[in-house]
Amino acid sequence: MPMTLARAFFNRPTLTVAHSLVGKYLVRENGTRAIAGRIIEVEAYIGTEDKACHASKGRTPRTEVLFGPPGMSYIYLIYGMYHMLNVVTEREKFPAAVLIRAIEVDGELIDGPGKLCRELGIDRSLHRVDLTQGRAIWFEDRGQRVPRNQVGTFPRIGVDYAGLWAKKPWRFRLIQEDGRTNSSLRKHKAKGKSL
Repeated sequence: MPMTLARAFFNRPTLTVAHSLVGKYLVRENGTRAIAGRIIEVEAYIGTEDKACHASKGRTPRTEVLFGPPGMSYIYLIYGMYHMLNVVTEREKFPAAVLIRAIEVDGELIDGPGKLCRELGIDRSLHRVDLTQGRAIWFEDRGQRVPRNQVGTFPRIGVDYAGLWAKKPWRFRLIQEDGRTNSSLRKHKAKGKSL
């Protein structure tokens, strides 16, 4: 039986949370329809020293949620058109989060954080939502274990401005048994399923 991930899951070191999220499910409920996608790829952003983390510029109205309780959503817009879904991690007052980059729905891939949000109807209206409550948007453990050797680590994408921090292997992606990443899955147009 699926279990909603509790706050304690997110109240751990960010790299542990990021690795553990691979293989879990992101669920988006919108009215009478829901989409559940297996998480394929995530990225970790950790603290004020991480130049790729928004909190590196200090505590601002935009980043305030990063300093709050773990398990909250942090959603922002880039290029004026793409929403990005993050979940806050670690203890309060320490800013850290995991960006959800790709999910698999019914064997098909939604690859890219902006595309993922568009397909699932995730926008700023879901910013600062408690993702541990199992309403509108949440994460589930469906009992599917992912062996450690099937999660690859890579540098983060699109953060070249962060200097040496851009090279940190803080992107985690599911690797198939044959050693390939799941980028070869068919592209997906998400369709909701009746509840």
